[in-house]
This record gives sequence, C-alpha cells and structure tokens, in this order.
Amino acid sequence: MTPSDRATIKVSHAYAHPAEKVFDAWLTPAQAGRFLFATPTGQMVKAEIDARVGGAFLFVDRRDGQDVEHVGEYLEIDRPRRLVFTFGVPAYSAEMTRVTVEIAPRPDGGCELTLTHDGVLPDYAQQTQGGWTMILDGLGKTLG
Repeated sequence: MTPSDRATIKVSHAYAHPAEKVFDAWLTPAQAGRFLFATPTGQMVKAEIDARVGGAFLFVDRRDGQDVEHVGEYLEIDRPRRLVFTFGVPAYSAEMTRVTVEIAPRPDGGCELTLTHDGVLPDYAQQTQGGWTMILDGLGKTLG
C-alpha cells in the first residue's frame, strides 16, 4: 500500500481554556494519562513522556486484561501552537503514522485545537476519527 492509499483524519475541538493550558496537557504525564489513548473500559497503567524533540512517549491502557501500548516520538514542539509526533500501536501494526496538533487562541481567551492524523489505513479511518474525537472530548473533561 502506497502513501496515497492512506487516509488523513482531521478533527477539531474548541476549549474554554487558554492555548498554553491545552498544549501543556499533551506533555504532562499525569494529565495526558487521563485522556490520551485512555478508553472508557480500560485502565491507564503507564504514561511516560520525554517532552523534547526526539523524545518518546509510551502510554499503556489495560483493556480486558490485555496491555495495549501506544508509542511515538516527538518531531516538533512549538508551545503553545503546534505539536507533531509519530504514532503507533505495536499490538495492531508495526507501522508508524504522523499526528499534528495545532492550537489557535480565540478572542474569548479560549482556543481551537485541530488534530490531523496522516497515514491512516482506510479500513481504520472511521474508527480513528471516532477515537480522536473521544480523546479531544476527554481532554476537555480533564481540563475541567
């Protein structure tokens, strides 16, 4: 399968919080472990973040007794505007994809986050869209 056969997923969410607070939640293990790759029926058992370009992350969500790892490497960190990282779930595929998080401040003091996930297998596009929507909703709940 060639890169042109892959899907690009884009989801957006508005937050009543400043861009800095929303951005920092992605790189703070205690906060990120509450929303990033967490599932309603799973238990986040590990959230490790090396928040630097070239640094890696590892999140482990225990689902029905099975540990599912979510891994990646940070490619760009431009606080509070842009975060780019590779992403993979080794239990399901050895392939890595690319995720870009862009955060724009709004005049009301809140911000708008747009997440773009490139390289998604077409069979997983709908599931991936739903997963990121759930994650961005979870981020809002984490921020309170």
